[in-house]
Amino acid sequence: MPFNLQPRLENNFVRLRPLQPADFEPLYAVASDRLIWEQHPNPDRYQREVFANYFKGAMESGGAFLVTHAHSGAIMGSSRYYDLDEAGGSVAIGYTFIAREYWGGQYNRQLKTLMLDHAFEAVQHVIFHVGAQNWRSRKAMEKLGALLIGEASVSYYGEPGRPNVIYRIDKEDWIARRAAAGRIPCT
Repeated sequence: MPFNLQPRLENNFVRLRPLQPADFEPLYAVASDRLIWEQHPNPDRYQREVFANYFKGAMESGGAFLVTHAHSGAIMGSSRYYDLDEAGGSVAIGYTFIAREYWGGQYNRQLKTLMLDHAFEAVQHVIFHVGAQNWRSRKAMEKLGALLIGEASVSYYGEPGRPNVIYRIDKEDWIARRAAAGRIPCT
């Protein structure tokens, strides 16, 4: 069964649905917060024309989501699957941002948990590219149990290469973490 890059996913915290062209304005309203991007390799993404490039890449990726609050329906941000390698059994998760009002709680973890559970129905490894100086995101990766496996210059859509670190979570490790936490792991 081929990997579905844009399923509808939800839990008690967040809902993910495929990103649509009409989502640009409300999503940009969230993304226009300069502080969201301060540690990102492209700290100018809060600017409309720079965000427009991000959004174009998201739409063309075929794997991007609009993330909303599960109860209020408020737009929280976006994330996506990309670099699917079915033969190699891997996919990347990234390009994630959420509004600052949702930082520091369960929202990012719940977003990634939904995406990881879905990914591990079809692949054995999930990769994350994180800006080398994005300490907030790096800490979040480590809390999820991701392993730092290397560094690379990553060219985000339509942008020059920037220093990134690479994290990986393997299916067997994810299942073990979910079981240890008392959650039903994916199979």
